[in-house]
Amino acid sequence: MYGGDEVSAIVIDLGCHTCKAGYAGEDAPKAVFPSVVGSIEQTEAINDVKSEKESEHISDSKSNLKGFDSEKAKIKRKLYVGTQALGFRRDHMEVISPFKDGVITDWDIVDNIWAHAFRERLIIDPKELPMLLSEPTSNAPQHRERMAELMFENYNVPALFVAKNAVLTSFASGRATSLVVDSGGGSTTVAPVHDGYVLQKGVATSPIGGEFLTECMAKSLESKGIILKPRYSFKRKEVRPGDFQVVDLVFPNTTESYKLYSQKVIASDIKESVCRAPDTPYDEKAYANIPMTSYELPDGQTIEIGADRFKVPDVLFNPSLVQTIPGMENFLDTASVRGLPQMVIESINKCDVDIRRELFNTILLSGGTASMQQLKERLEKDLIEESPQAARVKVLASGNSTERRFSVWIGGSILASLGSFQQMWFSKGEYEEHGASYIQRKCP
Repeated sequence: MYGGDEVSAIVIDLGCHTCKAGYAGEDAPKAVFPSVVGSIEQTEAINDVKSEKESEHISDSKSNLKGFDSEKAKIKRKLYVGTQALGFRRDHMEVISPFKDGVITDWDIVDNIWAHAFRERLIIDPKELPMLLSEPTSNAPQHRERMAELMFENYNVPALFVAKNAVLTSFASGRATSLVVDSGGGSTTVAPVHDGYVLQKGVATSPIGGEFLTECMAKSLESKGIILKPRYSFKRKEVRPGDFQVVDLVFPNTTESYKLYSQKVIASDIKESVCRAPDTPYDEKAYANIPMTSYELPDGQTIEIGADRFKVPDVLFNPSLVQTIPGMENFLDTASVRGLPQMVIESINKCDVDIRRELFNTILLSGGTASMQQLKERLEKDLIEESPQAARVKVLASGNSTERRFSVWIGGSILASLGSFQQMWFSKGEYEEHGASYIQRKCP
């Protein structure tokens, strides 16, 4: 057992798109920042390793990066973490993610993201507070053991607990049994939760998430000749009061990955501002004369968006629509990817007959993509049409988009603040005695 009822804990939800961190018992995370990082490979003398290690978490816009051609010096990458650090363009800076297909592949980046959350955003000493971490619903045992190793070895945390995303979402809504439809940045996962445990046999995943829909929007706009100018590539100059002229800036050493990241930030904002799920399956002819919606780009150009604001969200329900978006034809194997209603029904059908009725009646929507307008109503409508007649379908989603977006973190905040939960922590002493594999028993 660790501590008592007064123990405060830190809750961290590291998703494919954003990292959320804050104190248990609070309504929302204190820190929300991108899960991708900027990386610059730079050379250093061997005796500079220590000083570089100490400063690798700090964004230094004045750093002078020299000596890329020196083979004798040690090559090290400097990582820039956080919204501000990524927002500042740097020569030769690549934007990289620690995730591939929803699974962590680069633990060095994860370590830097955690360090940024502790030292730069929350300004805490991790040695003093227990940590509750979220993990993907289908996370492999070796990954949670690696999380435990990093937390205990690198940060000396006094106690740790790792909980699955779907379970935390279910707790956030006050339910022990539900079907969680989590549509985040990197993917969409449907997971049945029964009495606080994920039923792995019923978990269904799709690579279509918020970032994929953003890519669809960007490619569709590009095919219409609309250019999304990154904010660093121009400046607006006032020639007369209220009249601005756009002056293009050229930075030849900007990497392609940073340019794409900057464009996706704009495309994502367009998607979130104008998109909504259509009431019925998207049809090219029916939406041909739909009224246009205006959007002002950062360079002052105003664009008109019509059918795309319904077509892009409908990819969640009908993945084959991707084939009709220029430039996206080869991004997805539509034969193997199912729409959201089909995933829900397949997931429930893989569960025991006794709990299917309850799962149909308690479908929880969570994740940033799930905050899209009309998504709840459309999913419920499609499920009523496709599910067995005896099933009483009810899709639940918080009316507050912030709660929907941060439901995993909020569930962790509730769980870690419960007095009855304190005896479940995996303590530093237990780690030293039993090793990282003991976390499989402490955090089932």
